[in-house]
Amino acid sequence: MPHGVPVQSAPAPAGGPARGPAAGPRRPFGRRHFAPRRKVCRLCAEKIHTIDFKQSQLLKTFCTDTGKILSRRITGACAKHQRQITRAIKVNRNLAIMPYKG
Repeated sequence: MPHGVPVQSAPAPAGGPARGPAAGPRRPFGRRHFAPRRKVCRLCAEKIHTIDFKQSQLLKTFCTDTGKILSRRITGACAKHQRQITRAIKVNRNLAIMPYKG
């Protein structure tokens, strides 16, 4: 292309999508993203300060069916309680109160 020659774009084909401000507002693609509600630590809400390894029914709610410890992102536990949960589950496994695998 030689320099100084204006480039013309081809007009939109008949029946094709109209472009420009006359086309109206564009719709966003995909779903609208809303900020998820922040999970509150269930243990803090119930004012449970320490988690003991003897609370096996409580600890089972923080494990999967296969025996894996659920992450904070899934359980919504705070960092302090997640550490206590992990420690208590590992003690339970060691004492054969909870299984290593489901």
